[in-house]
Amino acid sequence: MVPKKIIITPDSFKGTLTSREAADIIAEEISFAFPECEIIKMPIADGGEGSVDVILSAVGGDIYTAEVLSPDDRMIDAYYGIADNGTVIMEMAQSSGITKQNGLHPMTSTTYGFGQLISDALNTILRDSHNSHNLHDLTDKIGKFNLCIGGSATTDGGCGMAAALGVKFYNEHGDEFIPCGETLGDIAKIDTTGLDERVTGYNFTVMCDVDNPLFGTNGAAYVYGPQKGADPDQIVILDTGLRHYGSVLEKHFGKSFSDIPGAGGAGGLGAGCLAFLNAEMQSGIDAILKIYDFKEQCKDADLIITGEGKLDSQSFQGKVLSGILRESGNVPVWSICGVCDHSPEESAKKSITGIRTEPVVVFEISEFASYEESMKEPGKHLRTAIKRAIKILTIQQISS
Repeated sequence: MVPKKIIITPDSFKGTLTSREAADIIAEEISFAFPECEIIKMPIADGGEGSVDVILSAVGGDIYTAEVLSPDDRMIDAYYGIADNGTVIMEMAQSSGITKQNGLHPMTSTTYGFGQLISDALNTILRDSHNSHNLHDLTDKIGKFNLCIGGSATTDGGCGMAAALGVKFYNEHGDEFIPCGETLGDIAKIDTTGLDERVTGYNFTVMCDVDNPLFGTNGAAYVYGPQKGADPDQIVILDTGLRHYGSVLEKHFGKSFSDIPGAGGAGGLGAGCLAFLNAEMQSGIDAILKIYDFKEQCKDADLIITGEGKLDSQSFQGKVLSGILRESGNVPVWSICGVCDHSPEESAKKSITGIRTEPVVVFEISEFASYEESMKEPGKHLRTAIKRAIKILTIQQISS
């Protein structure tokens, strides 16, 4: 049967294509092959890089830019959005992401710039509330910050962010310092009396794409430290520091944040947001799918096409693909990925969630091109992959 409705909802292909660019390429090829088919484009993100653009494209809004500190102590430009509905949308990857530094600095990278970005948004609200018609009387309307914390360079537990907002940290000698990954274990006392009082007037929601605790073998250091450049010895130092930091937070606030799912997100920034901003955790992909009314759109869809740079076991753990499988009923799902590090058999097993019995059909961009070639011309090779998928679908139609 010729498909009548196809939903196209890719994530970004990190470092190559934005989710919007990927959606446009896939939609062009689907439209050419099935001109009568209704195509619904939903460029998507999971709380990581690209989330601001995705949310603003769905609900409308404006972009603001600020100069902040990079993870490796350079001044850089970062942006955030204020949606038409009044919500501030902010990516930590803009200020403290792994792509915002020169080289990898797992022990010393900081989230200080993310705190500066939050402060700038608070200043924007105050500055523009009296005379901005475009922002619809900000002081009356804005009451919520959505913090997207994927793509981090850091493992500082959000201490840098907190320091930028006025929190002070002291070592056992009473010396004030701003902790980073290698010095988390030196924290003896936290003083929150200087925390920007404006923070308490807003609701902060952390849109997180992982459910890891703060420390331990499934925590921030062991799971994500290697991709941030940490060697085995450094991972032990980071994990020990995060464990100590968790105990200091518990002592100061009178409750534990360490085991809350997502506390280990962005090198422990999740725990820092929970503690210092009184934030709530929310699945990033679930929040964005809700904005798109994805579940309702799936009811009469014939096919869902998603995609991402690398499909692996993490794709099924709080990221885009996991949310799509959970919310799409039993609509067939294709995943067009740059690299697949997951066997078809495992993909099929992971696909059985709730009423879903259809396996994920995976098309790998680099299957007929080298990794280097696919990275050099990502649009060209994504187009080739979707054409190959369409050809298979057409053959299935003819034979059925």
